[in-house]
Amino acid sequence: MTKPVVAIDINKSAKHAGMLIKKTRKGALIVVKNGRPVGILTDSDLIKKVIAKNILPSRVKVKNIMSKPLIVAGPNDDITVATKKLRRSNIKRLPVVDKGKIIGVVSLTDIAVASPGMIYVLENRLKMKEEPFAIREKFASGICDSCGNYSADLKNAGGQWLCETCREEEE
Repeated sequence: MTKPVVAIDINKSAKHAGMLIKKTRKGALIVVKNGRPVGILTDSDLIKKVIAKNILPSRVKVKNIMSKPLIVAGPNDDITVATKKLRRSNIKRLPVVDKGKIIGVVSLTDIAVASPGMIYVLENRLKMKEEPFAIREKFASGICDSCGNYSADLKNAGGQWLCETCREEEE
């Protein structure tokens, strides 16, 4: 995994995010709320959701353009688990979270360098670009769509990502 992780507050502007991406030469920023990871903002998000729509970056908040929920790996997950999560969720970067804190990010490039036998995964990733985006993870961490609180145990229920408490209330 790559360390250190570059984070940005959920309430910062897209302009600030773009400047941080340029300064750090990273392709993605981990979005945090009160120090907890809630999403990811990539250079592609900025291009597709701000630049291509000709929106003034200083008027757009990171929380409105970030990708969520945050699909994560644990520090003890092996490369196969990480690769499966990347493939299933059609993403390029997988934050590594330990006890609610981001400790690194694993990318497809990291996997290819560490394990050349995983090249077939990259080939599948290229094929996946043709498929529509769909999150296939059953659990994630981030902000509950109902109560707005951070949870390391979000589950998709009826198209919303809900914490355990809100899921129980729904039932």
